[in-house]
Amino acid sequence: MKKLFVLLFIFSQITAPAQTEKNYFQQKVDYKIDVVLNETTKTLDGFIEMSYQNNSPDTINFIWFHLWPNAFKNDRTAFSEQLLQNGRTDFYFSIDEKRGFINKLDFKVNDIPAVLDDHPLYIDVAKLRLPEPLFPGETIKITTPFHVKIPFNFSRGGYTGNTFQITQWYPKPAVYDRKGWHPMPYLDQGEFYSEFGDFDVKITVPEKLVIAATGDLVSVVDDSVLVTDQMPDDKNIGKSENGGWQITIRNKKNVQKERKETSKTNNPLIGRKSNQKSINLLESSSFGNLKTYHYKQENVHDFAWFADKEFILKQDTLLLSSGRIIDVFAYYSPSGKEVWKNSISFLKDAIKTRSNWLGEYPYSTVKAVETKMAFAGGMEYPTITNISPVENEKSLDMVIEHEVGHNWNYGILATNERDHPWMDEGINTYYDNRYQALKYPANSIDQKKGFFSKRIPADPTDLGYRILTANKNDQPIETRSADLSDMNYVLIAYYKSGLWIERLEKYLGKNVLDRAMHEYYNRWKFKHPNPSDFKKVMEDVSGKNMDSIFSLLNKKGTITPTLKKQLKLTSFFSFDKTEKYHYIFLSPAVGINYYDKIMLGGLMHNYTLPEPNFHFFVAPMYATGSKTVNGIGRVGYNIMSYGVIRKTEILLSASKFTMDSFVDSTGRTSYMEFNKLVPGIKLTFRNKDAKSKVIKFLQWKTYFIEETGLLFSRDTIEQKDIITYPKTNRYLNQLTFSLENNRVLYPYSGKLIAEQGSGFVRIAFDGNYFFNYSKGGGMDLRIFAGKFIYLVDKTITNQYQYRRYQLNMTGPNGYEDYTYSNYFIGRNEFDKVQSQQIMIRDGGFKVRTDLLNSKIGKSDDWLAALNFKTDFPKAFNPLQVLPFEIPLKVFFDVGTYSEAWKKDAATEKFIFDAGLQLSICKDLVNIYIPIFYSKVYSQYFKSTIPKDKRFWQNISFSIDIQKFKLNRFLSIPEL
Repeated sequence: MKKLFVLLFIFSQITAPAQTEKNYFQQKVDYKIDVVLNETTKTLDGFIEMSYQNNSPDTINFIWFHLWPNAFKNDRTAFSEQLLQNGRTDFYFSIDEKRGFINKLDFKVNDIPAVLDDHPLYIDVAKLRLPEPLFPGETIKITTPFHVKIPFNFSRGGYTGNTFQITQWYPKPAVYDRKGWHPMPYLDQGEFYSEFGDFDVKITVPEKLVIAATGDLVSVVDDSVLVTDQMPDDKNIGKSENGGWQITIRNKKNVQKERKETSKTNNPLIGRKSNQKSINLLESSSFGNLKTYHYKQENVHDFAWFADKEFILKQDTLLLSSGRIIDVFAYYSPSGKEVWKNSISFLKDAIKTRSNWLGEYPYSTVKAVETKMAFAGGMEYPTITNISPVENEKSLDMVIEHEVGHNWNYGILATNERDHPWMDEGINTYYDNRYQALKYPANSIDQKKGFFSKRIPADPTDLGYRILTANKNDQPIETRSADLSDMNYVLIAYYKSGLWIERLEKYLGKNVLDRAMHEYYNRWKFKHPNPSDFKKVMEDVSGKNMDSIFSLLNKKGTITPTLKKQLKLTSFFSFDKTEKYHYIFLSPAVGINYYDKIMLGGLMHNYTLPEPNFHFFVAPMYATGSKTVNGIGRVGYNIMSYGVIRKTEILLSASKFTMDSFVDSTGRTSYMEFNKLVPGIKLTFRNKDAKSKVIKFLQWKTYFIEETGLLFSRDTIEQKDIITYPKTNRYLNQLTFSLENNRVLYPYSGKLIAEQGSGFVRIAFDGNYFFNYSKGGGMDLRIFAGKFIYLVDKTITNQYQYRRYQLNMTGPNGYEDYTYSNYFIGRNEFDKVQSQQIMIRDGGFKVRTDLLNSKIGKSDDWLAALNFKTDFPKAFNPLQVLPFEIPLKVFFDVGTYSEAWKKDAATEKFIFDAGLQLSICKDLVNIYIPIFYSKVYSQYFKSTIPKDKRFWQNISFSIDIQKFKLNRFLSIPEL
């Protein structure tokens, strides 16, 4: 299906009795559709006649209808909400011209007007109230005109450039089966369930468009024009036998003659006014060269068609084993000519293999069409599939095979894909794997030789699946498609389900499974089997009890045996064959800071994907400046669970670096270092909704820090100054509760941190909220509030002793990074560029007042601030001329603090700064240029910084290596 390459309402259905001939029924809906495409306005106008046959034992008083073009009407539909949930904003922020809808409906049942009621939740679902009850065994005729505004292809259908992909485009009754009605909104993730019937469809388009559609092409009428758009109220031309309305296409010459002869009459051909609703197929004055394509197809449950002026058509026939001959078609664009040159052969291979493995293809035509869509891969419809452009022939072969294969599982064996996606995608994936093993065996693939390619697995989908299960974020196979997370939809409904069928094969044996699948096909073709029906066939054919293996459909976790891993030493990193090896990686390590200068050493670690439960890294380095051995290391152990606490990590980290230096009167440089040891535990909570983008954790850390100080004293006997470098020790307990919602629209985060050291408590809340802009980018709002509490007397000595822990309006400098958690080039420098580094914490201001004895905006009581950051409009961004992108942003900070509210305060109650921000490497490095600020800052700058240096010395920057996450740069889940 569409996500091919990303590679218990439920339990009761698995264990419920299978449907039997006695209790099984199936409605039948036959369609006659006349439709006209207006290429200019990107609209459809048509008329549909349905024959609805009630084969159920129930009397029906209404019919739910799917009006799925309305899913694209506004940003409040189930489709729009799901796209946002899965990380897409393109539809939400789309302009009206790109959206779509269906309207001008005027339903009649057996020529009697019928009322259409809105669904209480979904605008793309409606209830048709029948004028009279429909009794078991009876058939009714349902008619309506309809008008569709074709949307841009945000999902499976619409327009892309000059190509039209017309899918899910007509009013369609929902399925009524033994479980009742199945009304469902259109979703991008989650497919279809429709009634079987026969289709008779006439499609009128401008003559230059080439059409590919479901079913057999019966005829093509050239040089036609549309001659009426009025619904008559008398017995004039256009009135159908049953009193409804027919779209009338006439030969162009005859119409022109008729128009001239009737120009002075009330004939509806030339726009007679009527009390009836207009179909408005085209503008009444529009006469042009048109073609009408007439298609028919029996025993299918959907109809799709595609139109493009540039389609290249290849055609051939295929002889099936029964002696039947079918037509094989491939439609593709000129740009795809090379890749599609063997597409007919690929279509034949797909039909032959599935016919052999499941049952012979029952239709007389099969088609594949190249169209640009909103995703990579393809999308299946009865007898036809459309496929996005691919890079090479093998990829095309595999997509064609997968999509054509859906003619069996989806098309012929029409399960409820919305409730049981595995019965479509999982079974199809199993046959994909068999096809690939047959045509592209592993030993025929060229061995990878590149540095990176050797470290990337041949099957990245398998890696994603193992990451998912290792992190206990997977869901059972038997989960409704709309309830699956976007990753689980691909990795469970497709991949794991395919593995489950492989396990079923091993349990039964391939020959028995093949016989059972043939029986499943023969017993349930052109019907709606459910999981219990599938299970019963397996049991009937094999004679085995299937309870144990089918119970796996409702369980989480891997279903493949765990291999005993071997220890393997290698360089740098590898994600390849991580199911076989415990890797230990070795590589060089390089570091730098102002005091240690360049540091050279080695890195040893075992980090890979999935993350090992026991994980570590250690990086000792020799400092060329301080001539010492420094380094950093970390070790952790994960305990994973499907419970409320998904992940428990017990951790221990340590580091040692130089953080200051002093040159004495003799020119001798002494280096002052810090040593840090941090034990901790982190509890990551599970979300109730697997689709949620929320990350919640509770973390405890205790920092044990030893620092080398600098002490000046006087030897009164020797009468000389003495400089010593005493070691001091301190601790800090830190409790953090963090909540992040990484939704794509208006994401937010909040972090509450309580810290306690000897003599004080520090409590702070740090929150972020992002406002998306419709044309990209957005505004980030940060809110901070903090409180500092003395546990000892508030003396001048204690105020000075705890100054690094106090709340600060300005972004803290290196000394104020009291846990040594941020990277600083020159942690304790007070001049040159390295002194201009800050970290975004507390008030988050970008202006610095480091030369003051008591910094502006510093508080040992309370402090609150708001920080705004917004993208600079691209149209006015001078950096747009550069060959590479450097995002330019505008910041504005405003805050207040306890001391500003005291009598005779030195500053205003509210202070602010504003300026420009350059963000480099996805915000890992940020440069801040203050331009406007409060008067108190202006006075400070005038008194401390020469005017000619003021601009450059006011610039500050931050390096936020601690925020680095690999998944911001690579699309790998759960990093």
